[in-house]
Amino acid sequence: MQVTKLRSLLGFIPTIVAAAMLLVVSSSVRQHDKTVNAADVKIFKADDPSNLKLAFVTNNASEFWKIAAAGVHKYEKEANVQVDVKMPPNGKTEEQTTILENLASQGYNGIAVSVIAPKDQVQSINRTAKGTNVITFDSDCAKSKRILYIGTNNFEAGKTLGAEIVKMLPNGGKMAVFVGTLSADNAAQRLGGIEEAIKNHNIEIVAKKEDATDRAKARSNVEDVINAYGDLNLVCGLWSYNGPAIAAAIDASGKKGKVLAAVFDEEQGTLDGIKSGTIQCTCVQKPFMFGYLSAKWLHDLAVEGNAIKLPDGGVIDTGVDIIDASKVDKFAKDLAAMKAGG
Repeated sequence: MQVTKLRSLLGFIPTIVAAAMLLVVSSSVRQHDKTVNAADVKIFKADDPSNLKLAFVTNNASEFWKIAAAGVHKYEKEANVQVDVKMPPNGKTEEQTTILENLASQGYNGIAVSVIAPKDQVQSINRTAKGTNVITFDSDCAKSKRILYIGTNNFEAGKTLGAEIVKMLPNGGKMAVFVGTLSADNAAQRLGGIEEAIKNHNIEIVAKKEDATDRAKARSNVEDVINAYGDLNLVCGLWSYNGPAIAAAIDASGKKGKVLAAVFDEEQGTLDGIKSGTIQCTCVQKPFMFGYLSAKWLHDLAVEGNAIKLPDGGVIDTGVDIIDASKVDKFAKDLAAMKAGG
C-alpha cells in the first residue's frame, strides 16, 4: 500500500469507528470465561465535556506502544481533546496500579488500560471504576467493572500463529515459549490459542519462560533454552520485545535456520529478523487502532454518558495479520507512515 493510499484508508477511520460503536450483541456476552452485564458497569458523564482529562495507560514502555500512541494523537487532533499517554517504565503491576490510583485521585474523566495482571488487578480496576470511566485494550480484565475491551481476540490470534507453527514443523518437533508474564490475559490467551492449534501435530512445548519485561533476561532466557535443548526446533515470543530478543539470541548461538522463530508484533528488531531470515514470521495486531479507538471511546463515554449505545460485554476485535519475508518490506513502509501520523 502506498502512503497516499494509507492516508486515504486512515481517512475512513471515523466510518469504521461509527460502525464499531453501533455494534449490538445479545443481552450478555461470554468473554474470557465471564458473562458481563450492563448492571456490572457504571458510565460517568462529564460535567464539562469541553474540559476533559483522559488517559491511555500501557502495560510497559516497549516500542510497540509508540504505534498505539500515534493512533491516540490522531484522534486528539481530530476531536481537539487531550489524552495523556502513561507507560509503566518497568512493566510492573505495582507501577501500573500506582498510575491508575494517581489518575483517579486527579479527577480523570476516563482511563483506558492494558492490564498487566488481570487476576491480581480486579480490585484496583474496580476502585478506579467507582469514579471514572474505565475501558481496557490489548489485555483485558473481564472480571472487573471495566466498560468494554478494545483489541485483539488473543485466543484467536494464538490459533493464527499456531497454524503457522504447524506449517513450519510439518513433522512435529520441540518448541519453547517466551513472554514477560503468563499472568497477563493477552499472554495466557495467546498461549492457549497456540496450544489449541498445535495439538495432535506432534509438537511439544518443552519450556515456558517469563522475563518480567527485563530485556536482558528476555534474551538470556532464549539462550538458556537453546543451550539446554539441543534438539529444539522452534522458539515463540508472545510479547513485542520478545521478537528482537529471540533474533539476537538465535544469531549469537549460530542457530539461524536451525531453530525457527514465530513471534508477535512489529518491533524493528523483529522486522529486521524476518528480513535476515532469523525469524520466519510475526503475528501483528492493530496497535494504531488500539490507540485511536480507545481515545474515541473515552471521549464519547464522557460526553454522552448513559446515552451512548454500548454493547453488553462490549468487545471490539481489531484483528491480526501474519507478516513473513514476502510481506515485510511493504508492511514496514506502511508502519512508518502510521508512526508519522498517516
